[in-house]
Amino acid sequence: MSNNEPPQHLHLFEAGWDGLHLLYEIEPANDPMPEVYLGQHFIIIALDDFRASYMLNGRWQHIDYTQGEIAIIPATQLFPQAKVDREVPLLELFLEPAKLARVVDESIGVEQFELLPQWHLRDPLIQHLGLVLKAELETGGADSRLYVESMTTALSAHLLRRYSSRQEDIKSYTGGLPKHKLREVVSYIHDHLDENLTLTELSNVVHISPHYFASLFKQSTGLSPHQYVMKCRIERAKQLLLKRELTIVEISQQVGFQNQSHFTRVFRQLTKTTPKVYRDKL
Repeated sequence: MSNNEPPQHLHLFEAGWDGLHLLYEIEPANDPMPEVYLGQHFIIIALDDFRASYMLNGRWQHIDYTQGEIAIIPATQLFPQAKVDREVPLLELFLEPAKLARVVDESIGVEQFELLPQWHLRDPLIQHLGLVLKAELETGGADSRLYVESMTTALSAHLLRRYSSRQEDIKSYTGGLPKHKLREVVSYIHDHLDENLTLTELSNVVHISPHYFASLFKQSTGLSPHQYVMKCRIERAKQLLLKRELTIVEISQQVGFQNQSHFTRVFRQLTKTTPKVYRDKL
């Protein structure tokens, strides 16, 4: 790049899924970002140290971030003109306001909640959720729908509990699912293992919100909905591996994976071996 050319944003990874958009990029130094209304909740996670400058109330204000620190700009707020003092990797999450709305108790009403701006904070849970979402979207692709939706729901609940105008009204649920509702959803999972299941779809089986469902399901089973579905898929795959007429690609599709590499990765995580080695030992 010549000295006369403007610095370029280097997008290392970008993905969007079910109300969440994730961008992993290298932000160039001293390249002012324009003032903009995003219409989405915007979370910036620093992946290295840097100084950010924001044009607030007519003057530049400076904030020093260290690796892992975070800024949260609500969808209702204008993102100001901003720049960074050095080239820095950033993980940016764009969350649709509707995703937060689904976490709120319907008896309260989402219009009574407001996410409050946080220009500089350290929140290990948000940092962790951001990094695992990035890793899962990079490796799992389309197969990650249930996982990403579950993590997005957890992130939404955490934002509302910690950084909203009515934190005390975001409930925690206890007691697990009633046994008949657990049987219904488990039966549904087994009947639809070959499909790209979503948290919303599973929660609709028992007519409760995705956040409520995810919390109670884990209390009942000890596993998140995503973990439970993956466990069921791998158990079904083990049974199908006994049938020599099916290829591993065909088996991966029958148990709900859209590509063999992701199937092999999950199979190895849960069984400590690959589908091929497992079949060869039978």
